[in-house]
Amino acid sequence: MTTVLQKINLNNLDKSSWESFRFEDITTRVVEGVDPNTTTLEKYVGLEHIDAENIHIKRFGSPDDVSGGKLKCYPGDVIFGKRRAYQRKSAIVDFEGICSAHAFVFRANPEVIDPKLFPFFLHSDQFMHRAVDISVGGLSPTINWGDLKGQEFLLPPKAEQARLAELLWAMDEVIEKEKITIRLSEILKKSVINKIKKSTPKICEIKDLFDLKWGNTNITKKSYVNEGYTAFSASGPDGFLLDFEFDKVGIVLSAIGAECGKCFKATGKWTAIKNTITLVPLEENEDLVTIAFEIINDKTYWPSSGGAQPFISQTAARKSKLPKLDKANMSQFALEINKSNKSISDLTIKILASQSLQKSLINQIF
Repeated sequence: MTTVLQKINLNNLDKSSWESFRFEDITTRVVEGVDPNTTTLEKYVGLEHIDAENIHIKRFGSPDDVSGGKLKCYPGDVIFGKRRAYQRKSAIVDFEGICSAHAFVFRANPEVIDPKLFPFFLHSDQFMHRAVDISVGGLSPTINWGDLKGQEFLLPPKAEQARLAELLWAMDEVIEKEKITIRLSEILKKSVINKIKKSTPKICEIKDLFDLKWGNTNITKKSYVNEGYTAFSASGPDGFLLDFEFDKVGIVLSAIGAECGKCFKATGKWTAIKNTITLVPLEENEDLVTIAFEIINDKTYWPSSGGAQPFISQTAARKSKLPKLDKANMSQFALEINKSNKSISDLTIKILASQSLQKSLINQIF
């Protein structure tokens, strides 16, 4: 990628020879319809399968999951979410399948734009902002093709496009490799957790390891990030800390609502907050907190009342089971988990930096 950057001075791009094109000349809108009830195609892509600001499709549905008319897409096409364009959902297709009718299927016109550059152009602020501006409707603003096709955009000459596409794909390759590495680190950590669960036949109730308290309901919440985890602090009137104040590492369990079962590792000086259950080790033991956090930070782990407003009672939480490890094994397992967490944290920072650079490059070009 460095070699490509050396060939292109993005800070001084000469756009005097660039031309303006109507969007309908840059792309062809694919409108081939498909009935999901009769198609033999196996992959369906809804807008829920496309991640914001990501040109790759990582998840799929099945035509059996949907009904109503859909659109056919082919390898090399780009699916662009025309509903709620501010979500910035646009991804390249590398398969033959069908997609939501709430999307456009675009195919680059190779006479005007290099197909390899086209997906990045659609993610530029220039294009995305224009798409949002021309969207119509209230709760679910949508782009009309009639409004989009006449929009004009400045594009580099074809002779320059291949080099620009090479640069952006090189950056994309870096990001994708970093994502693969982080997934491997997550798999490694999961294997450690599975080893912990299988290595000891002894189990005990959470109440035998932790002091459990309900979150105080009369406080103001403030959260901050500490070593990659969300930690909580709270204060009442005049700044005085209220009940359940702690100054050692613990776990905060969300006990009600959409985040029911989600856990946060709390460090420093903190206090219980509304609608949570706190878990503080009966004996000072960071290794226990590290291991317990990784096991219980799973919504499927906790018995809840279910329904529209899932709820975990303190009684149910106290009866939940954890492996009972001796201190030697606990220390070794915690060390392995912390190594994986450090790797994941470092890689996450690298990915965010790479994505920021990629976005900057796209907007410098377009």
